[in-house]
Order: sequence, then C-alpha cells, then structure tokens
Amino acid sequence: MNTVQARYDFTAIEEKWRTHWLATKTWKVTPDLTRKKYYVLSMFPYPSGRIHMGHVRNYTIGDVIARYRRMRGDNVLHPMGWDAFGLPAENAAIKHHTHPAQWTYENIDYMRIQLQRLGLSYDWDRELATCDASYYRWEQLFFIQMYEKGLAYRKMTTVNWCDPCQTVLANEQVIAGICWRCETQVTPRQMQGWFLKITDYAEELLAGCDQLPGWPEKVLTMQRNWIGKSIGAEIEFRVAGRQSTLRIFTTRPDTIFGATFMSLAPEHPLVTELSKNTDREAEITTFIQRTAAARRQLKPGEEARIEGIFTGGFCLNPFTGAELPIYAANFVLMEYGTGAVMAVPAHDQRDFEFARQYNLPITPVVHPYGEKLDGKTLSAAHEGPGILADSGEFSGLDWKAAQKAITSKAAQKGFGQPKVTYRLRDWGISRQRYWGTPIPIIYCDQCGTQTVPSEQLPVRLPTGVKFKKSGRSPLSALASFGDTTCPTCRGPAQRETDTMDTFMESSWYFARYTCQGSPGCSEASLDQQEAAHWLPVDQYIGGVEHAILHLLYARFYTKVLRDLGYLTIDEPFINLLTQGMVIKDGAKMSKSKGNVVDPHELINKYGADTVRLFSMFAAPPERDLEWNNQGVEGAFRFLSRIHHFVHEQLTPIRHGADHDLPATISGANRTLHRKTHQTISKVTKDLDGAFHFNTAISAVMELVNTLLALNNPEAERKPDPTVNRRAVEAIIALLFPMAPHLCAELWEEIGHDQPLDTLSWPEYDPEALKEDETTVIIQVKGKLRSRLQVAPGTSDKELQKLALADDRVKGFIGAAQVRKIIVVPDKLVNIVI
Repeated sequence: MNTVQARYDFTAIEEKWRTHWLATKTWKVTPDLTRKKYYVLSMFPYPSGRIHMGHVRNYTIGDVIARYRRMRGDNVLHPMGWDAFGLPAENAAIKHHTHPAQWTYENIDYMRIQLQRLGLSYDWDRELATCDASYYRWEQLFFIQMYEKGLAYRKMTTVNWCDPCQTVLANEQVIAGICWRCETQVTPRQMQGWFLKITDYAEELLAGCDQLPGWPEKVLTMQRNWIGKSIGAEIEFRVAGRQSTLRIFTTRPDTIFGATFMSLAPEHPLVTELSKNTDREAEITTFIQRTAAARRQLKPGEEARIEGIFTGGFCLNPFTGAELPIYAANFVLMEYGTGAVMAVPAHDQRDFEFARQYNLPITPVVHPYGEKLDGKTLSAAHEGPGILADSGEFSGLDWKAAQKAITSKAAQKGFGQPKVTYRLRDWGISRQRYWGTPIPIIYCDQCGTQTVPSEQLPVRLPTGVKFKKSGRSPLSALASFGDTTCPTCRGPAQRETDTMDTFMESSWYFARYTCQGSPGCSEASLDQQEAAHWLPVDQYIGGVEHAILHLLYARFYTKVLRDLGYLTIDEPFINLLTQGMVIKDGAKMSKSKGNVVDPHELINKYGADTVRLFSMFAAPPERDLEWNNQGVEGAFRFLSRIHHFVHEQLTPIRHGADHDLPATISGANRTLHRKTHQTISKVTKDLDGAFHFNTAISAVMELVNTLLALNNPEAERKPDPTVNRRAVEAIIALLFPMAPHLCAELWEEIGHDQPLDTLSWPEYDPEALKEDETTVIIQVKGKLRSRLQVAPGTSDKELQKLALADDRVKGFIGAAQVRKIIVVPDKLVNIVI
C-alpha cells in the first residue's frame, strides 16, 4: 500500500462518520423495556460562543461512558441542551447593540457544530434551550403551583446586591462577600423579593446525603455543612432595664452557667437601640459601618480580626440572674441563628479570644474528666466533654446529660425550649435582569397578588427592548410589558418585572430531557411515563464548583416536583463524577491568564479523536489535567501507529477472518492471545464504574506495543493472521469509546459489515489470561533470598520442596533448624529458622 493511502487522514475519516451518525440519527433512543436503561448526563453548557478544553473534557467523559454502556447492552439516554439565560447575553447586547436572543441562538448554532465535531453521541432530537418559551412556560407553571402550596412567597428582606451585575444574588452565590460571577464586592440592600422555601426540605435534603453512595464524599460534606443542622436549645435572656428579651440558640446549653457576656451581630436592632441617645452612640455607629465595610473587603476564605464594642447594655442570665454585658462583635452574623450569641469563653475558642482581648471573665463550668480547670490560667477554651461544676443543681452531671436537663428546666420555667436550627436559608430567586424567565405574578391594588392564569402561560419576554450602558433591566420601565389586567377583577394591574434566578432552569432540565422532542411533551411539562422510565440520572458529570448551588437546588426541585405529582423519585442523580480542571502553566485555563488552548485549532491540527484520547489519558477524571503539548502529539502518534499497522497488514488481517484460532496456541500466538484477553479484562474493569480511563488507555497501548513487536519484520516467528486479527479487533473495540471515528473506520476497513457502534463489548476468556509461569519469592526469616519460576497453581507442598532445594536458600539456612514454612500460593515462600 502506498504512503498516500496509508496516511492517517483524520479530517476525511471524522467528517465521514460524523455525517453518517447525524444523518442516520444513530444515537436516537426510545424506551425499551427489554433492556436496562442507562441515563448519562454531563452538565449542560452556557452558550458563550466557543467551547473550551474544560467542555471537551467534561463532554468526552460523558461520551466515553455512553458509548461503553451501549456496547454493554444498555439502552442509553445521552442528551444535550443549553443553559441559555444569563447575564453575559445582556452584557453582549449592550456591547454589540444586539438582542440577547440573537446573540444566544447564534452562539448555540456555533457551539453545536463544535460539539458535533468532537463526535459526541447525543440524541440531538432531545436538544433544548432554557431561553425558549416552550421550556420556561413550564417553569412558570411550577412556580405558580409552588406559590399555591405556600412554597413560594414574597417579602421585604436584606438582599445581596451586586452593583456591576445590577441584580440580587442568593446567599449561595456570594462567596465571602464576593459575587460568584463578576468577583466584585456585594453590598446589602433592602427590597422586595421572591423566595422558595427550600428550608421546608432541609431535613430531607440532609438525610438524603446518606442515601447517595455514588457521590463524592467531599460534595456530600459541603452540602451537609451548607444545610448546617444544629441540635440544641433556644433560650431567652431578659434585657436589663427593658421589657425586651434576647433569644439565643446554643448547641451547648450545658455551659450556660459559664456565660460571661453576650455577643450581637453589629446590625442587630438592639445594638442601635441600646446606644441611642447615649454618649456611645457615635462610636457604635462608626463600628457598625466599619464592620460592614470590612466584611465587603474580605477575600474568599478570609476571616477578619476579632473585634467588638460594648453597647452599654446588659442582659440577665435566666438561671443565675447575673448581669452579662452586651457587646457587638464583628464575627456574629445576623443571618445565622438569631444574631445573638451566648458567650462562654471557657468553652468556645472564639469567645475565649474575645474575652482575653477585652478583659472579660472566663468561668469554667465543664471540667475534663479527672481534672479541674482555672479560668485565670487557661491557655485555650476547653470545648470537649466533661463533668459540670459551679452549675447549681446540675453540678456533677455529665455534659450530655446536663444538656438535656438544663433544656428541660428552661422549658419548664418558660424561658427556653429544645430547638433544631439550620444554616440553610430560603432561596431568593428574584433577579433585576431582563434575560431570564419572567415571574408569573400580577399585582392589583384591589385584589392583591395574583398568579397569571395557566392558560395565559407563557409570560413571554418582550422583544422590542433597548439596553442602556447602566446595565439596568429594561423590563421595569417597559409599560407594554408591565401594564396588564387583573385576572380577578379585570381592572388595571402591574406585572412583576423581576425575572427568575437562572439556577431555576438548571434545576429540572434533566427531567425535561426524558420527553423533550416527543409529541407527549408539546403540551405538557413532562411525560410522566417517560420520566418514570428514565429517571433518576444514572451518571451525572460536572465540576465540584456546583456542589452547593446547582446540585443542592436540583435535589430540592426534584423533591418539589415529586410532591406536585410530576415525578416519582426522591433524588435526581444516582452517581456523580466531579471532573478536575484543565491546568496550563500552573493555572486554570482562562482568557485573563493568556493560557487558553483552543479546541478548534487542536481538532484542525490533530483531529477530534486525538483531542478526546489525550483528555482521557492525561489524568484520572476527578483530578486536574495538566496541559502538555507533547502529550497531545503522543496521542496522535499512537493513533497513527494503529492506523498504519492496520493498513500495512490489511490483506492478512482480512484473511484472518476466514480461519479459526490455531488448535494449539503457543509461542508468539500464545503471547499475543494472552495479552489480548488480559487487555480486554483490564479495560473492562477500568471502565466499569471506576472510570479509570487513563489506565484503560495505557493497557491498550501495551497491547499495541506487543502486537507491533511480535510483527516486527525481524521477528523469527510472527503470530498467525487470525491471532493478529483478534488482537486488532480488540484494540479497535476497546478504543472505540475514546476514539470513535478512527475505530469505526478501521472496523469497516478490516471487513466488518455491521457497524461497530451496534456491536457488543468484547468478552475475555479467563483461561487465556493465565501466565505460563509466575515468579514466587523465597524469603528466609522475612528477607528476600531467591526467586522461583513455576507454573501458576503449583501446590504448597511442591513450592516448599523447591524452595528448600534452592542452592542460595541452602546457603542462608546452613545448619539451622527449619521451624516453620509459610506459603502464599503463586507469590511467596517464607522459611522461618
């Protein structure tokens, strides 16, 4: 065969198979009750205009799994869509004087072509875009039904306001005072907003974490911490000289006799009230303002230096009557608990540091077993268990028993009760943006808040809008959108002009995929029969950065849709794989760092199969992938070697199909036959659940090396054509999930009529795996002294005999008496003297 014919023309090969798969809708799927269903899903992308290497890695992982599961006989649902609402579209509209819809759909068209160039095996008939009214109309219906069940409500609240984005952010979207999207400081602002009662599901969301063994523990830990369940007591402290009380929550009621002061959040209303019209008012006002400003300056993960100020007020310990000074402290947050903390410096380290700084008493009341603490000499708070002392009638009790007894006494006396609290707060979904789902609410002066009648859905975004450089949403000033009619009294009314948080769309898209594109979904949100068949998602893939935001919201939304009668499942995703980032020059790839590698250019230069193979081989999927140009070139050379060998040996490989394996397999045939089946076994185990793509590819590389070495022109005895063919078939089939275009082409070229994507995964023969010989280590008194080459399965008795007869071993035993011989079959003989 001449060099032109043998050249690895990846452009032509990939175009041929991409066109074929799309034209024949190879990956279109419908429910099949005769086969096991498998739903694999990668988190859908925001249509920003171009895919990046993070996309390539994420979607290739999903595609490898999908192709593998199909070859294992599963009926695989593998869809794709677009998380299409969001702020970048509005920014683009302002910058380029275009409409967000035009920018978004142009990007979708371009990115679809990019994804298709990668050979991703999606059922494109199920494609969806969340900015399409045919999608978000159902989201509006869900909102109305949540409102009717009391799960959606509006209130005046202090919100997280991002000025550059001109919108409100949910707590989960603020990381240490920083906007999750634009990374600028967030400021508090009072305004009306809509919320979803995710807190009603806090306990179920927490308990569900224990029912997700297929999720990474770090993600479950992050969710548990965010939900933040605390079991303790709520106790009231009377404010001295006033009729008011301070409610505190504590997980350590056993330490209440050791409370020596009270800490309030600077924004707690009592702080201002206590200092009003006093000589401390100006100083305290300055402290409140300074603390708020300092919090906004904190970087993610950074904590401010502990600081506080005496308010001039006191409260009374309900058990002892002792007066406790009330401080405003910068580490107490109003949004968590009650904004008031009972400070027990002997048993809380932060209270201890505060007390030392402001010279406040430290009174130990829980002493470690067998020890006696002295507050004057303590070097740190004792936060552990112990026995109560100086605690009135509770002295001598174990700390756990004391917690129950003290809580019970507080309840009996009417100033306390057992309490369970959660760190989780209701999900604020109002956004002052245009490019989002309109909230289907109407305000009428006569009838109050009304929902849009379901027959009037969807409430569509108006198209004739203009965007100003200020970034403010045009909806609030657009009379043609805001002015409407009350559905109850038919009088004049106003529409809600806020739109929904874009995480609303991504909280249920995986359910919509189950019927997207089918007739049953044209006039319904979900086809319940299809949803029941396909859900939950068997394997979900995405970044760990979504652990709290998207993944928690999706779990909540699933439970709501279950309770509304749409779904029958409790959890959306059985298994979760969180892939690592793509790193170049020691940093995550980004335009700002100038270290971006364009997948489009790589595909043009090396082909999609090379890019796919490298992204799977360079690192385990859960680890960060360090970009390496040499690695990409190495992947290309590897595929080229396979292509070259098949074309060089094409005639004998084709002839190998006409013959059975030799009756006796020995020599080169035995070596290649054994390696082939060992590789099938290894790759199968690596792809079954653990997704060790890198070691699976490495195993195939070893098989290729063995094949090429045994067929070297200088080799004395080459494998028979049939054995060679079986090895080549295995290589092609095993690599098909990673490099589908080349493998489909080579499969056809070696003479197969049936397409590779319709065939079953290769099976290995356990008998063929066995080595001709195995190495057994011989130890004398635990030290390596010699080795034996024996047939696998050699008996313990025979191994002992061979070991004692070994000349080197005899020299180490000498005249000593053998006391014991320990045998580990096929591995080790240890002679004890």
